[in-house]
Amino acid sequence: MTGSTVLNLSGVRKTYGGRTVLNGLDFSLSAGECVALLGPNGAGKSTTIALALGLAEADVGTVSLLGQGLPQKGHIARQEVGVVPQYDALDPDFTVFENLLVFGRYFGLHGSRLRERAEALLSFAQLVNRRNDSVATLSGGMRRRLMLARALINQPKVLFLDEPTTGLDPQAKHVIWDRLVDLKRQGMAMFLTTHYMDEAQRLADRVAVLDHGNIVACDKPLTLIRNVVGHAVLELWGTGAARCVSQIMGSHDAPIEQRGETFYFRNEKADEMLEALKHSPQADVDYIYRPGNLEDVFFSLTGRALRDD
Repeated sequence: MTGSTVLNLSGVRKTYGGRTVLNGLDFSLSAGECVALLGPNGAGKSTTIALALGLAEADVGTVSLLGQGLPQKGHIARQEVGVVPQYDALDPDFTVFENLLVFGRYFGLHGSRLRERAEALLSFAQLVNRRNDSVATLSGGMRRRLMLARALINQPKVLFLDEPTTGLDPQAKHVIWDRLVDLKRQGMAMFLTTHYMDEAQRLADRVAVLDHGNIVACDKPLTLIRNVVGHAVLELWGTGAARCVSQIMGSHDAPIEQRGETFYFRNEKADEMLEALKHSPQADVDYIYRPGNLEDVFFSLTGRALRDD
C-alpha cells in the first residue's frame, strides 16, 4: 500500500554545457512504493538521481525529498535516505562488521544502538558468518549485500538503488531481489534505476521510461506491456530469416521490426508466423514465441539504436 509523496520533481529542466538533459520532467514517488526509472544511456537518469538527492540544482522547476526543498535542505533530507550506488564504495581497510559501524556513525548512531542495528543488518544480508572478514575476501554478491545493508543502517524512509545487481550471477541477483522484496513489504519507498528489465518487472510497482529528458511512459509493468506491446512476440533469426519472412508474409504487409538478422512480430502477426513455421519448418531459421516483456516496451519507446553515454 502506498502513502504520501516522499519525492517529487515538478517541471524540472536541467542543462549542461548548452545541452538540455532534462526538459520539463515530472516525477513522483510515494511511501511504500518502488518506482523503476529506465532509459538509454544519456537519457538523463544520472542527472535525475543527482537532483533527487539534492546533489545538483535544477535550472527550472522544483524538487522536494521527504518534505524538504532541494538542494537547499538536502543535508536534512539525506539523513533519512539510503543509497546503494552502482559502484563498490566499501572501505577495504575494515571488516564487514566495521564497515557497518563506521557508516552508522556518520548518521549519529553510537554504542549499543549502533551495534544492535549492525547485528540485525548482518542477519538481513546473510553475512553473519563473515562479520570479521575483510571485505576483500567477499564475493561480488556478498559485497552487494553488504552495500545494501550499509545503506539501511540509518533506517531510511527512502532507498535509492542505482543498478543494484550489476555484474552478479543469477543466484546472487535473486538473493538481492529477495531482500528488496522484504523491504517493500515493510513499507519502504524505493527509487530504482536498472538496465535489467526483469529486475524492474519483478520489483517495481510502476515503471517510468525516460528518453531525451522526458518521461515518455509511466505505469504498472504489466499495464505497459499490455498497452505498448500486446500479448505475444515472436523473434525470428538465422541465415534464412529474411527469405522466410518474405515467403510467409509477402511484400504487401506493413513494415516489420528488424535488428540485424532478427525479425520481431507481435500479437496476431506473431501467431500467424508461429503457425506458418510449425507447418513449414526451416532448417536455417530459429525462432522463439513468448509473452511480451518490459524489454519490448523499452525498445518500442526508445528505439534499438546504440547510444553513447
